[in-house]
Amino acid sequence: MIERLLHSPDPAIRRLAGDESADPLESPRVRTLLDFPDAHPYKKWWGTHWRLTALADLGVPAGAPGLASGVEMELAWLSSPNRKVPKINGLFRRCASQEGNCVYACSKLGFSRDPRVGRLVALLLKWQWPDGGWNCDMKASGQRSSFHETVTPALGLAAYHHATGDSDALAGAIRSAKLLLEHRLFRRLSTGNTIHPAWIVPHFPPYWHYDILQGLNLLAVLGLLGDPRAEDALNALEKCRRADQRFSGASWESAKQRDAVDWGRGPENDMLNLRAEAILLAAGRL
Repeated sequence: MIERLLHSPDPAIRRLAGDESADPLESPRVRTLLDFPDAHPYKKWWGTHWRLTALADLGVPAGAPGLASGVEMELAWLSSPNRKVPKINGLFRRCASQEGNCVYACSKLGFSRDPRVGRLVALLLKWQWPDGGWNCDMKASGQRSSFHETVTPALGLAAYHHATGDSDALAGAIRSAKLLLEHRLFRRLSTGNTIHPAWIVPHFPPYWHYDILQGLNLLAVLGLLGDPRAEDALNALEKCRRADQRFSGASWESAKQRDAVDWGRGPENDMLNLRAEAILLAAGRL
């Protein structure tokens, strides 16, 4: 499958598949994503917030022309002193995927040394619940955080560690991974049943959602795919692989919330295929 992607018309995909001569900046997707709109950064799934995350996923090099303006819009929004985070029963309630995506994108795109990124990392660690996750639900009991709101900031902390060597960020990401592993990435502790059927279907882009592809991606980044508790999720991902070696999948995009670019659907989604293949390869499944 990777060999097929080496012939992709998108240079960014070819580069991620291993063609070092391909220039991501020549990708039509990358050029579209770099055209940051004059709108709120969080406008789903079209605003600057989502574009920066996608650019990081596509391997756009640090210092690429035009990146700085988008990063500035993003950091100005998330660093506003007027943003308040409620604390209920000793636990912060925050949609930490917002800061998580920002930290992830800035760390991958060469802006990890901006002091505002470091402050966002400190806030994420401050808001992290005892079980290793985050939650924005005002009514949550506090016994368990949200997987949706946990995997994205954990990936952001991991990326920040890789960019800066920050040990606290790494420890925070590992705490999150332990939470996922406790559930074998998608199972209820009480019954062992699947928590939600959408969790065993790979998606790309994930935006702020959780599924086994995101959970396994976090484990891969942290070098934890060899943990026996990841086996169920790896088996589930393997079952999504078709006879033609491509992966079945789904999209969180809808008619009302359109992405800035076309990623392709299901087995036609090259980024989904690349990520799934990389995870199975890292796990020794290929």
